[in-house]
Amino acid sequence: MSETSTPYTPASTSTTVAGNETLTLADEVKKYDTEGLISFFRSRDLGLSENAIKILEKEEIDGQAFLKLGKEEFRSIGLGLGPAVKLADFAKECKDKKLRSFSLYKTKKELGEVLRKYGIDSNDIKKIPPFVPEPVKIDEAGKHFQYCITDIKRKMGIIGSAKSSNEAVRCSYIEAILLSAMYIVKDITRKRISLEPQFEVVGEEATGRVDYAIKKIIDSLNEELICITEGKQNQEVLGIMQNIMQLESSYHTNKRKRKASEAFDDDFDYLYGIVTTAIDWYFIMYTPERVYCTKADYHIDLTEDILEDDAKLRQGVKEVMRVIVGLLKDRVEVADSPDIKRARTEKYIKE
Repeated sequence: MSETSTPYTPASTSTTVAGNETLTLADEVKKYDTEGLISFFRSRDLGLSENAIKILEKEEIDGQAFLKLGKEEFRSIGLGLGPAVKLADFAKECKDKKLRSFSLYKTKKELGEVLRKYGIDSNDIKKIPPFVPEPVKIDEAGKHFQYCITDIKRKMGIIGSAKSSNEAVRCSYIEAILLSAMYIVKDITRKRISLEPQFEVVGEEATGRVDYAIKKIIDSLNEELICITEGKQNQEVLGIMQNIMQLESSYHTNKRKRKASEAFDDDFDYLYGIVTTAIDWYFIMYTPERVYCTKADYHIDLTEDILEDDAKLRQGVKEVMRVIVGLLKDRVEVADSPDIKRARTEKYIKE
């Protein structure tokens, strides 16, 4: 399996959300194989017994089959009335459930709705409670830091300032910083992580492609999303709102991927988000209960001036990289236990 491009959804077929197109949850469910479908049922707490699960496995019911079956057909394969009714009703719910594209979250009203889900009665991102990341020391003489600085300056000499309205220019600088930070994390932790640009994430309410997904590779078959990066041009508020929805959907994706043997009664988990213009950087800690955002200013000088004097560039990259490396190191090394994860996040919360 490639470390740079690995399938994450239960099947390799992609669901594309373009323009104002709205998909249903069924568009995602139909891609599930039997194991993926059962993991999905478990994540939705349908209360199916182990006997009902075994029947679905024996009959090899996958996502496409599930959506085509009704109550009587579920009963005909040996399911009791209770689970048959539950599954038939849930199949209809999946067909009716609309998924919004991340890009359609745009207004102050929608920001307020998103924040209220996490206990914040406001449409002001300044009301998001703070967290303070644990930064990691960065050696300016280290090969990955030096490569990052050289790469940025080479790009600057050809493609110009990150203040450009060209998204590809901004992403070029963002990717250079993310990749170098990830190499440092790999050297520190000896863990496998991967970066996938334009990765598709499907949640229970929203879906779409994220600019960059960072994943922890557990083994040759399993991986989990640990950090989502959203690049914006001077639209930090919009970026933070959309990133929260991306993180929520990533949480749902991770939850669906857990096998029954790995499931805990407590569904607590956490992920990190990065919202950046390439010049200004914001960091989010997402939990299913609350969301948090850094309050400190993280700024990188990405103008042609760095070709004459790169002191400000080096300082800015160093400060941003200290945070990114710290976040990824934390999320890669933390144990799977929800109690341990909850305790870990509480260290960073400064309400």
